Amino acid sequence: MADYSQFGFQDASSPVMEELVEFHDHALMVALAICSLVLYLLTMMLTEKLSSSTVDAQEIELVWTILPAIVLILLALPSLQILYMMDEVNEPDLTLKAIGHQWYWTYEYTDLKDLTFDSYMVPTTDLPLGHFRLLEVDHRVIVPMESPVRVIVTADDVLHSWAVPSLGVKTDAIPGRLNQTSFTATRPGIFYGQCSEICGANHSFMPIVVESTTLADFENWSSLMSS
Repeated sequence: MADYSQFGFQDASSPVMEELVEFHDHALMVALAICSLVLYLLTMMLTEKLSSSTVDAQEIELVWTILPAIVLILLALPSLQILYMMDEVNEPDLTLKAIGHQWYWTYEYTDLKDLTFDSYMVPTTDLPLGHFRLLEVDHRVIVPMESPVRVIVTADDVLHSWAVPSLGVKTDAIPGRLNQTSFTATRPGIFYGQCSEICGANHSFMPIVVESTTLADFENWSSLMSS
């Protein structure tokens, strides 16, 4: 989860998020190169080391036409690769349905019989010592790590958005429509998210908590919840 005064993204916990962090660093390096070039040219012009009386230079025009095209290609190719990667849902081991309400989430494990529950934020007055304010819920989403999970997202009333930054997941929940996304948690842990679409007065009070466990622990939990 995010820390106070954190600089940068949360620790990546899925292959998609790892790619997003790498692309962010790549884009920053491209932007740094552009800014350095512009600053260099401005310095040269202000110090009169570069002629300001040039009215025609076809070579320069060729450079400033080709160079932006190269920059766009350097940004477009990796971003398109990540875009297709985020849309892929290939043979998931588990399917989870997330339904947004004002102001809580309902989860259905469609592969498991009779496993449905509501997830509400734990009020600050009931929060155990050491837990996180406005982020803890009474029922967490439990998933097995290193297993592809498909998430079907919808809403019951207004627009919501199911987002967990550490997993690189953000999908809009739209009434009457099913959107889907997927993720694979690469390590055990607890990952926090929140509704990322303004949905009313208590928009800030419908957090998302995903807990990644071993397959054995997940099976024990699902058996306990179904009984």
